[in-house]
Amino acid sequence: VPVQLMQYISDSDPLKAGRAMQAMMQMKKIDIAGLKAAFEGETGVPKVTVSAEIIAPMEKVWEMWTNPEHLMQWNSASDDWHTPSATNDFRVGGMFNSRMEAKDGSMGFDFFGTYTALEPLKHIAYTMGDGRKVEIDFTTNGETTHIREIFEAENENPVEMQQFGWQSILNNFKKYVETH
Repeated sequence: VPVQLMQYISDSDPLKAGRAMQAMMQMKKIDIAGLKAAFEGETGVPKVTVSAEIIAPMEKVWEMWTNPEHLMQWNSASDDWHTPSATNDFRVGGMFNSRMEAKDGSMGFDFFGTYTALEPLKHIAYTMGDGRKVEIDFTTNGETTHIREIFEAENENPVEMQQFGWQSILNNFKKYVETH
């Protein structure tokens, strides 16, 4: 029996010990790294990165990213979807909501969350309604702005599909900014 296993499942903190025990019970072969991650409360959720280089100054990019009037124009992964409404209480603790719908009305959902960190013209962090976290960094080099988004993947759809969808939305943003 690995020493670490005994340390983790007999810890005085019942939450840590419980997470380690639950992780161990799902293993066919003892995985010390997996036990440690569970013990320390790491989610094990894959993080996905998308990025884009936008030929526009930072101020324009920031305005078009944060203003709901602009967001409704670019926030879709394909031409058969759109965002008919959006709100944005742009402050730490503030909430945002974007209603995303198929143009034929067959389906839709609210994409919403709460801001956890904001540094104007540099960084945005938020927690989505389902608890997943997102970090967005903006950097500039004169007339070019780089956006990098890192988000925690959900477990209902393949990670590659999620990355493709988020990248498609970011590509729409790039197109919108560069043509307006």
